[in-house]
Amino acid sequence: MFNTILNQTLKNSITQRWFIVVGAILITLWGVVSITQMPLDVFPEFAPPQVDIQTEAAGLAPEEVELQITVPIESAVNGLPGVTTVRSSSKVGLSMVQVVFDQNSDIYKARQSVTERLQQVTNQLPEGTQPPEISPLVSPLGTILQYAFTVDGEGKTLLMELHRLAEVTL
Repeated sequence: MFNTILNQTLKNSITQRWFIVVGAILITLWGVVSITQMPLDVFPEFAPPQVDIQTEAAGLAPEEVELQITVPIESAVNGLPGVTTVRSSSKVGLSMVQVVFDQNSDIYKARQSVTERLQQVTNQLPEGTQPPEISPLVSPLGTILQYAFTVDGEGKTLLMELHRLAEVTL
């Protein structure tokens, strides 16, 4: 039975070959049109655009960093259009603020807006504080792991040794 169905299909395909050729051409054209209309990107955007702000204030305790640096920066960027989340972390002498925008936001416009707001806040920061810096623009795949080194309690670890560990060993 299968043999007869296959033979009949082949016989019909050979006798009506122009129908088969036209069908193949139509399917090929449909494929070409579909491919040209597909969006193409090396790394598709699966994470929303975000801007990371880092501010150094040597000698300030985490509470002082949060009160005098992190809170004013958060307040300034919180009202920007398209902002969905503002996260922050305050450590000894370091403030890190992460501003996440909605998926449809243009990352370049978002960075420009954040830069403008940071210029307004910079004069309110305590004396001796470095100006806030926006981290470089990277793919969502760019930041895989962040790490920090600390010195042991007795302070016997040399800074050059930590530098060598970070640059060579890792």
